[in-house]
Amino acid sequence: MNRYILLFTALAGIFTLYGCGNNGAQPTANSTQPTDTVQKDTHTQSNADSITLSHLALHIEVNMEAKQIAGRATWLIENHAKAANLQLDIDGLQIDSVDVDYQKSTFTIGEAIPNLGSMLKIPITPSTQSVTIYYKTGANARALQWLTPQQTNDKKQPFLYTQSEAIYARSWIPCADGPGIRYTYSARVKVPKGLLALMSASNPQTKNDSGIYTFFMEQPIPAYLMALAVGDIAFKGIDKRTGVYAEPGMIAKVAYEFGEVNKMVTTAEQLYGPYRWGRYDVIVLPPGFPIGGMENPRLTFCTPTVIAGDRSLVSLIAHELAHSWSGNLVTNATWNDIWLNEGFTVYFERRITEQMMGKPYTDMLWELGYQDLEHEVADKGAQSRDTWLKLDLAKREPDEGLSDIPYEKGAHFLQLVEHTVGRARFDTFLFHYFNGNAFKTMNTEKFMQYLYKDLLHDDSALIKAINPTAWVYGPGIPPNCPRAGNERFARVDSERNKFLSGASPNTLNDQKWTTHEWLHFLRKMPDSLTVKHLTALDGAFAFTKQTNAEIADLWFTLAVAHNYQPAYPAMEAFISRVGRRKFLLPIYEALVKTPEGKQTAQKWFGAYKLNYHPIAQCSIAKLLSK
Repeated sequence: MNRYILLFTALAGIFTLYGCGNNGAQPTANSTQPTDTVQKDTHTQSNADSITLSHLALHIEVNMEAKQIAGRATWLIENHAKAANLQLDIDGLQIDSVDVDYQKSTFTIGEAIPNLGSMLKIPITPSTQSVTIYYKTGANARALQWLTPQQTNDKKQPFLYTQSEAIYARSWIPCADGPGIRYTYSARVKVPKGLLALMSASNPQTKNDSGIYTFFMEQPIPAYLMALAVGDIAFKGIDKRTGVYAEPGMIAKVAYEFGEVNKMVTTAEQLYGPYRWGRYDVIVLPPGFPIGGMENPRLTFCTPTVIAGDRSLVSLIAHELAHSWSGNLVTNATWNDIWLNEGFTVYFERRITEQMMGKPYTDMLWELGYQDLEHEVADKGAQSRDTWLKLDLAKREPDEGLSDIPYEKGAHFLQLVEHTVGRARFDTFLFHYFNGNAFKTMNTEKFMQYLYKDLLHDDSALIKAINPTAWVYGPGIPPNCPRAGNERFARVDSERNKFLSGASPNTLNDQKWTTHEWLHFLRKMPDSLTVKHLTALDGAFAFTKQTNAEIADLWFTLAVAHNYQPAYPAMEAFISRVGRRKFLLPIYEALVKTPEGKQTAQKWFGAYKLNYHPIAQCSIAKLLSK
């Protein structure tokens, strides 16, 4: 402990020298520093399994015109294995120089390896305590999206945000980039005056005159949870520990949409123990954000496509909040174990939603999730190795594992366990799981041992009823997969059948349908649907003019499949402004099924790809290259 105090005190001196205060707070030794060992991970070239990286101090400047981040990263380390080198992950970074214990050092950069980037190797000694890397980001940093004012909602100022999951942190920070490697961090970030900087850490709520902001994250986190956003950003509080950030033109809508986030936090705590991250805030990013949400600690990054005006899509926030326990608190050791993050989080999200909205409402989410799982298994193949919960992503992009398998198969497995052992018993198990493994990592094998010992107690009848091995180490959807009740969807099915039997859509009983009922209504339309059917539906419900992104995306996919040309202008407008990969890929996938559609897809992608994050650009480019 004395060594940590000396190191952090020295680091505080460095911050003071360079004008990096933290509103009076200085780095201190942290009782939450994990003690579990780091598992060897094939997706990092670092040697963090031999060297402890305890704290990262960033001192960076964001140049919006040059689209570059430049500065230094100082790592506090413990070379307990007496390694001759510190190995870190980099991807496209320009390394200018390196200091070891504040003295100039040599370094080498290995050849770039597909999907991994390069290894930065720095000579150290057994007594080395700090390593500082002076660097700049490259032109094609995969974690960064630089937006012109025209690409933002308010169209007044440029914007930058990061997306570090799964292994993209290495493109903007030299780091040990693996989910099982945790550290605390502090940062001094300089941005153009008039802009606000935010991170996955303690955050300001207003702009200052200097453009210099300081941050500290006192809980240890892995690199994929490193996050930065810079732009013309406003804040509005919900209660003392929750609030929202967005561009000024969006802040009122966002504050209304997420007005019950504070209740979500309280509900989650009632289920599985205290929220351990201080504040819980949400930032709604410009439209190019490639995913629904990202669970960056203390500051969830969120897509604007959930701003529906009726709070019907905020279950996404329940999901990102749940990650504060499953993922951020107890983290998958490698990306092969991603179901331990995502499956647990989907299950937890639906428990939060059930507490707040009731079981019939949540049953719709379970059923839609089951449909997604069926589709994913059909797409991959019922016997595909990629339909196991325990994945094998060696020599592949970890993003390839982010399918509905870890999310929905994982969640349905946990639901089966709950149904088999009883909810009260399962909740007690999860409470102890989250709190007993807080700020540590978990792999599939260790979890299975924990499950058998602490919940199933090696009871052969329970084990047979659940058959965990078939779920975790087997393909497809096991036959004992639970299925939610369909009370509300049964009524939707009845109305759809009326329409398909010839009833005018204006006569359907669709009053008080939620987004989920409309999705079920459209998802189950048959392949025999005709342009006449689509014309009638559009006339009655104005689907082509739909502002709810979930419904609009499904409608546009149907329009492509059945060549409903009146929807194409609105569809083009939709994919020109929406960057969420979940919505883009189904439309592009539908288009490329015909030669004419592929030409349209190539034309649209060429016109709008700069509005998409590099992650989404890559996915669509691969699709169009086939």
